[in-house]
Formats: sequence, C-alpha cells, structure tokens
Amino acid sequence: MTFFNETGLIFWAHLRANLRNPLWVLIGLTQPILYLVLFGPLLEGVAGPMGAGTDPWLLFTPGLIMQIGLFGSMFAGFAMVYELRAGIIERQRVTPASRGALLLGRVLKDMVVLMVQATILTLVAVVLFDLRPNPLGFVLTLILVAIIAAGMSSASYALALATRSEDSLASVLNMVSVPLLLLSGILLPMTLGPGWLQTLARLNPLSHTVDAARALFRGDFGSSDVYIGTLVTVSLALVLGLIGARTFAKENA
Repeated sequence: MTFFNETGLIFWAHLRANLRNPLWVLIGLTQPILYLVLFGPLLEGVAGPMGAGTDPWLLFTPGLIMQIGLFGSMFAGFAMVYELRAGIIERQRVTPASRGALLLGRVLKDMVVLMVQATILTLVAVVLFDLRPNPLGFVLTLILVAIIAAGMSSASYALALATRSEDSLASVLNMVSVPLLLLSGILLPMTLGPGWLQTLARLNPLSHTVDAARALFRGDFGSSDVYIGTLVTVSLALVLGLIGARTFAKENA
C-alpha cells in the first residue's frame, strides 16, 4: 500500500466520523458566529480609524476566519488523547502503515473541516451583513487558513502524545492560545494600540497571517502584508509540521 493510499484511508476514516456526527463542526462555529453577530456591529462606528474604509466586515470577518483556524487546529490534540486511551494508536502501531500517513491523514481532515467552517462563517456574514469579499481573495484566505491549521494541528497532536492527558493538554494550550489571540489582532487591528503593544504583536507570527488575510479579503494582492504574511505562515507551518512528524514517528516507532 502506498503512502498516499494510506493517507487517504486515514483521512477518510476520520472525516467519516465527522460526517456521522456533524454537530461538532457546528459547535466549533458557535463562538465565531456569536462574535460576528454580537461584536461585529460595534465596529461600524470606528471602521475609519481601523483602516477598513467603509466596510468593517472586510476587517472583522477574515480575523474570525483565522480564529477558527487557530483554535480549531490547536485543540485537535484532544482527539488524539482519546485515541490513546481507547487503544486506537496502539492498534495502528502494529500495522505496516507509514507513521507519516497516520499523521498526515488526520491533519488533512482538520484542514478540510476548518475550511468548511470558514466558508459557512463567511456565508453568514454575506447574508446577514452584506459582506462583499474579493472572490479570489476569499479562496486564497481559505488556503492560508488551511496552511496554518496544518501546522497547528500537527503541533497539537505532538503535544497530545507528549502529555497524554486532557488536563495537561488544556493547561498548556490555554496558556499559549490567549496571548496568541490577544496579540494577533484577530478581533481588532493592533494599529489601534500603543507602540509597545504593536511591537509585541509584530513578534507574534500569527499577526502577520491575520494581516495577510485582511489584505486578501479586500483584494489588495499587491500589499506587502500578503507577501510577508504568506512567507511567515508557510514557514511556521513547516516548522510545526516537522515537529509534529518527528514526535509522531518517535512515539509510534
């Protein structure tokens, strides 16, 4: 059996589990939609200072898409902890399947689910708030969120294998996710903050991803934010993916 066939089998097995119980996909959308409906309208009065022109939704919606990609992928490791406890990982260890395929199949499933969630969120903004994103920019934003999700989910699986406990995993993820969220500009552009806060935000690679997504959404393909954000996002995803692959291979040797 080839690597790609093995990856496809793992991908379909995990995707089928989501299709059997799509409620979890919708639950993952609850918080972003609440932000969209209850927080988004507050931004209409300050759209100008935030640099979004006359449409604050072109600023806010891509940030929420990145929130989906960030938190949906960071907490993917909880499924791995369950599989460890249920003995699923142990049974997979005795198969001839490639360890890389076992990880990649799971990561691809996470990417697909998050892209579907991001699409649904955007459609809600289009219907309720007359959002008009650039079509090509929207597609490229989905690709960007899929890339960052691949890296984050790989790292989350590696962390799950290292901790083997929901409590330990949750403690680490909560400690990391809150600073990443606040310093990424997902909810509000960091240009609204003081200089020292903007400097801290620049050190957060996800802030560049968010800037790139906003530029793509409004169709500003020539913006330096797009090039810098894409480069940072791909580099981060590769590093996290390598960490995940090495950890998965070592733990499942």
